[in-house]
Amino acid sequence: MLPPDIACILQPFLGETTLSREQVAAVSAYLDLLLRWNARINLTAVRDPEQMLTRHFGESFFAACHLFPAGRETAADAPALADVGSGAGFPGLPIKILCPAISLTLIESSHKKSTFLREVVRALSLDNVNVLNLRAEDLLSTTYNVVTLRAVERFEAVLPTAAGLVAPGGRLGLLIGTSQIEVARAILASWVWRKPVPIPFSESRILMIGERTSAQE
Repeated sequence: MLPPDIACILQPFLGETTLSREQVAAVSAYLDLLLRWNARINLTAVRDPEQMLTRHFGESFFAACHLFPAGRETAADAPALADVGSGAGFPGLPIKILCPAISLTLIESSHKKSTFLREVVRALSLDNVNVLNLRAEDLLSTTYNVVTLRAVERFEAVLPTAAGLVAPGGRLGLLIGTSQIEVARAILASWVWRKPVPIPFSESRILMIGERTSAQE
């Protein structure tokens, strides 16, 4: 797929933000790796390149634009972000592509998927990215300014673990279905939640951002 096509497909998810030539090139290289590896280790059920761009990259960039709306973080003040159950790297790696100053931790328990993530990081020459091949439950002594979580199996069980990684005053970004909104609010009832934002071109998926207001939750 040509870079202009990639940029055109992703633009609706970016709002007023525009990908640079280098960022489009990074997406293209990432997409090529995903297509090759997916044939061997089934990273995603989505097989069509354009659908991969909208479903995975577009959704991730959409989250990035809402979690970091200024897009002006510097190395000195950029937050630490942890992506729980990162899988093929979404939304964590596209967020890093769009906001390169952030410190990114990808948490993935599958050894094969972790190997893929390290290959993407190496191929894209991304710095300040840490791939942890373990379960999020093993990291509860560590906290991050921002934690992201896409809809996963056992969502109700995983959500409290992801929330436990958020530092006081930090944010939790959920990419979930509309049916999971009330589940999240019920489990994390003491959190302050922004109004869910519909994801472009999706009938049921939304971005939900919550803030942890105290250390006791």
